[in-house]
Amino acid sequence: MHAPTRPALLYGVLAALSAVLFALDSLLPAALPVEMLQVAVVLLTLFAEGRRPTLVFGGLTTLFVAGGYAVHLEQGDQGTSAEVLVSYGIVLLGLWVAVGVVLAFKHLRRAQYESEAHAQAILNTTVDGIITINADGIIQSFNPAAEDIFGYAAEEVIGKNVKVLMPSPYHEEHDEYLRSYHETGRRKIIGIGREVRGRRKDGSTFPMDLAVNEVDLDDRLIFTGIVRDISERRRLEKEILNISEQERRRIGQDLHDGLGQMLTGIGLLSQDLARHLEDEGHERADDMAEITEHIKEADQYARDLSHGLIPVDVEANGLSEALRRLSQNAERLFDVDCTFQEVGTARVHDTTTASHLYRIAQEAVNNAVRHGEADHLKLSLATGEEQMRLQVRDDGSGFETTALDDAGMGIRIMNYRARIIGGTLDLSSTLGTGTTVTCTLPRTASTSDAPASTDDDPLAAARGRPVSRE
Repeated sequence: MHAPTRPALLYGVLAALSAVLFALDSLLPAALPVEMLQVAVVLLTLFAEGRRPTLVFGGLTTLFVAGGYAVHLEQGDQGTSAEVLVSYGIVLLGLWVAVGVVLAFKHLRRAQYESEAHAQAILNTTVDGIITINADGIIQSFNPAAEDIFGYAAEEVIGKNVKVLMPSPYHEEHDEYLRSYHETGRRKIIGIGREVRGRRKDGSTFPMDLAVNEVDLDDRLIFTGIVRDISERRRLEKEILNISEQERRRIGQDLHDGLGQMLTGIGLLSQDLARHLEDEGHERADDMAEITEHIKEADQYARDLSHGLIPVDVEANGLSEALRRLSQNAERLFDVDCTFQEVGTARVHDTTTASHLYRIAQEAVNNAVRHGEADHLKLSLATGEEQMRLQVRDDGSGFETTALDDAGMGIRIMNYRARIIGGTLDLSSTLGTGTTVTCTLPRTASTSDAPASTDDDPLAAARGRPVSRE
């Protein structure tokens, strides 16, 4: 025989309780309204699902109350029938008020349950990690997607400080940032969203998009963070840029070995012909000499283009030399004053890293000349114990920092290049006074050699101290 189900057992208990109360009401005097205890029966239907149990037992207890009134009338309480009727009427009113309250509470509880179930379904199925923390940074919830992203089970991190998911320097700075936010209300991530780096359980780091929102409850403050792992996107961006770089190199090589060699040969032939015409006193000798000069200029221009497309020779301290050549070409091609300063010996042993740093500087120079209409530019490359910093500063027209939201493709690509090589890009500008572009790269196996001990260089912050925005 099967054990009775929970609803059936509950119905049986309620029916038995109602019968007991009805029996008591029949035995006790009318002055004692035992029927009021029937309200307790209706209240107990809170533990039964749905509206039906409440309505059924509300109707059942109503019959018991009416039956009790009929019993008292049969017992000869005619003199007090009006009083008894009023008493039982009050009982019935209280009973159905209780029925209404229970039904309203069940409706609210069901709506709350459905809302929580809907929210939980979203949390469990979304591909984005969703994490909630309290005002002290302690993790309150950790959805399955967050478990997949960070490699932690929810029970491993709930109750811990959220900085366990952050690498340095965010790990060390997080508590101070929260304290500062509570005191000043100044936001860096909350309500803004940005790209940061996360730390998995195995210690590896990865790029992620982070959006944080603040929720002010009646008795507490919580923060909800939505995390998206963008490692694959960064890999694809890196692959696209690498393909672009390979194509640049191919075109540069063709310019150098193909067009450049042809122009060199034509230049030698025209130079020889110009000399013969001059020896013969030919009337077009000057014209031929001018043609020869133009060919030489075209040859030099093709070589400059090829050097721009193949900028970095790693084996020969190539990044510094490429940046120096970039400043010289800028002076010659754009007619501006452009200088290069090197602080320390910056050797980059990875061609990809060096190429991306060069492209960032190249884009910054082009923007300064073409859009900022700058007259003076300064390129700086500084190496410290913990960082390498590339900086391009100009005296152009500048722009409002709010305009960065509508930044063009060039600035976006500079950001991509910086992130791909593990660095950060900072743009600071003031309208009418110029722009500074700074790319900061941590010292890794791809960069080495000792820093210089120059105390008055503009990039002193690169000597191991935290990077601050200009």
